[in-house]
Amino acid sequence: MSLVAGHGPLSSRRAGRLSPPVGGSMVLVEPHPRRVRAVRGDDVVLDTERCLLVHREGHPLSYAFPAELAGALPATPVPEAPGYVTVPWTAVDDWFEEGRRLVHYPPNPYHRVDCRPTTRRLRVTVGGETLVDTDQTVIVFETALAPRLYVDPAHVRTELLRATDTSSYCNYKGVATYWAAIIGETVVPDVAWSYAEPLPETEPIRGFFSFEGDGVSVSAELPAADQTFR
Repeated sequence: MSLVAGHGPLSSRRAGRLSPPVGGSMVLVEPHPRRVRAVRGDDVVLDTERCLLVHREGHPLSYAFPAELAGALPATPVPEAPGYVTVPWTAVDDWFEEGRRLVHYPPNPYHRVDCRPTTRRLRVTVGGETLVDTDQTVIVFETALAPRLYVDPAHVRTELLRATDTSSYCNYKGVATYWAAIIGETVVPDVAWSYAEPLPETEPIRGFFSFEGDGVSVSAELPAADQTFR
């Protein structure tokens, strides 16, 4: 997904430029020599090391498999890879790449998460209360996404936060827990999130908070949003 999303090199809003220029929508199909398995119920319905990755603008990253391996699974031919088909993610109960269970879509080998300590200031207020005001932060650069600041809970008024039942999953950071702000009698839901057990590439933000959402004011010293190259 990273190559074709945001300002990725194959997106319609690429930050850089291709030389010589290439117009129109591009599709990248490439070998992916990893073991991929699909499980439905107690049965492994697909198991192969012969899959491809398909990077297509406007679509999540997808696997493509030799058509004969799809069996009775629903399948759609891949025009750019004759003899290969895609299988809907929801056609099975679970997908695995090697020994890792996947969620939402395949992990992208071009996706990088880079966590760097910084002195960029972050100020967060909710309902007139300041939750954060510090320049001791970590900036997270994630392929095709805008940079974001995370902050150690030591610099957060955590007594004003309470964990909610909301959660989300990222193939590159792990499971996020969300937090509400409790200001007097007012509850402002899901103003922050954190990763209690992040994946190895995001270990530097273990337990750190990032802030966004309705009812929260965030002032973050970040790089300029539009860094396209003309």
